[in-house]
Amino acid sequence: MAKKNIDWANLSFTYQPTDARFVSMYQNGAWDEGKITEDPNIVMNECAGVLQYAQTVFEGLKAYDTEDGRTVLFRPDLNAARLADSARRLAMPAYDEKRFVENVIETVKANADYVPPYGTGASLYVRPYEFGISPVIGVAPAEDYMFRILTTPVGPYFKGGVKPIYIKVSDYDRAAPHGTGHIKAGLNYAMSLYPIVQAHEEGFAENMYLDAATRTKIEETGGANFLFVTKDDKLVTPKSDSILPSITRRSLMEVAEKYMGLEVEHREVYFDEIKEFKEVGLCGTAAVISPIGKINDHGTDIEIPSGMGEIGPVLKELRQTLVDIQECRIEGPEGWVVEVK
Repeated sequence: MAKKNIDWANLSFTYQPTDARFVSMYQNGAWDEGKITEDPNIVMNECAGVLQYAQTVFEGLKAYDTEDGRTVLFRPDLNAARLADSARRLAMPAYDEKRFVENVIETVKANADYVPPYGTGASLYVRPYEFGISPVIGVAPAEDYMFRILTTPVGPYFKGGVKPIYIKVSDYDRAAPHGTGHIKAGLNYAMSLYPIVQAHEEGFAENMYLDAATRTKIEETGGANFLFVTKDDKLVTPKSDSILPSITRRSLMEVAEKYMGLEVEHREVYFDEIKEFKEVGLCGTAAVISPIGKINDHGTDIEIPSGMGEIGPVLKELRQTLVDIQECRIEGPEGWVVEVK
């Protein structure tokens, strides 16, 4: 199938509708078989649970073409498991994990001509999501739900190379202890919108959120986990019950240990430790790793030794190794790369 006539090199990370999307309904206690549809619009009651009480969860992953002409996904089984966990936390029916992967593959195949060509740096972003659709006026879970998968071609997160960013310590709390910080719920991201707009207005790329209970431990940003590299090249990632279990972070930890021979620690990280790290970064689906060059703590800049010029050597190698696995230039662990057949 011929690719769409799209300026692949100049795609941004914005929504562009494709030809097909998947939809399945949960009614009378069961999910239907679902289907591919061309209609991007959703019709629902004005009192739908998602509109009244934010009962919605979502996932994000990418499909890409490889150098040898295949289209692949990266660890979609983990997205399936995380969506199911997120749904259960919001009293929603979990979508079957095996069907999730099958439906993602089906949706990508239906939009094969929107998968950017290899070498463009672009990819097909895949967004599975579930929400309460039946009317709810009292505070209670909806009875009926919709599961959908949309796709949209997106450009590389970094245009012109990976450059360190400048972030600030936020006075806002991202998630409460025993709350919903560990799931991918829309309400978590809604809470981060005001702080990120404020940060951008002040000239910062992102916020660093500290734990809500003590404000001494590093958690994450509005949508990415932190990575730290010690002076002796140990990779450290923050551990907390209110941090989203990032699939990219989990993968990077394994790559660091098994492919680069680094020692890896997943533990509580105190803000006071920042000055002891030589490299700092964020990790997530969109950018894989975003290096951080400077952190502003209420007017005082903390300079990361790797600087604002370019990504540090450890995070650079770590990022490139994972990208090479995702794009099949390096063989990854079994099951990490799933071919869209």
